[in-house]
Amino acid sequence: MTVRKLEHTGIMVGNLDTSIQFYTEVIGMNLKDIVNHANGVIRLAFLGFEGQESIELELIEGYNAQLPVEGKVHHLAFTVDDIESEFKRIQALGIELIDQEIVTLPNGSRYFFFKGPEGEWLEMFQSTRN
Repeated sequence: MTVRKLEHTGIMVGNLDTSIQFYTEVIGMNLKDIVNHANGVIRLAFLGFEGQESIELELIEGYNAQLPVEGKVHHLAFTVDDIESEFKRIQALGIELIDQEIVTLPNGSRYFFFKGPEGEWLEMFQSTRN
């Protein structure tokens, strides 16, 4: 197994720009990157704290704005070195996949989602952002 760290926590938001402003001005996080998803609908923003590279927040706009407040945390993501081998490993364990193939973002980062034992969404993520 090659999981290195908890990659990020994803929170679904209705307005990406408003949420970026809140997390940067109120919480004190730094905007690291904004990525348009390959599907052309979803926009992602990644934020973190200076000197705390192991802590990252992903804001997700355009996925599902109808969830209740208690459902806004979308997933936990784990950094991996080899996304293909992790995809095969999860498949071999018989764990339910959400993504039937590895997704590649326009910036080259790659991921796939699968379900945890309570149906929670988990993600293996191979980043090009370090």
